[in-house]
Amino acid sequence: MLSVRLPEELEQRLEALAKATGRSKTYYVREALIQKLEDMEDIYMAEAVLERIRSGEEKVISAEEFWREMDD
Repeated sequence: MLSVRLPEELEQRLEALAKATGRSKTYYVREALIQKLEDMEDIYMAEAVLERIRSGEEKVISAEEFWREMDD
């Protein structure tokens, strides 16, 4: 269980959306969290890979080299 305080304007927007669509506010909060967490996880993983590339731990090849290897 999680309790979150929202600014009044955001609460009103959420309430209006829920009423307009017949879905619950909980549904929209859950969906928003799922999407945002997925985005944040993607960013974290991309930053980790970028750091490995910069440190030389991760190999990078050009698109040309990639396609050449696919033809082999």
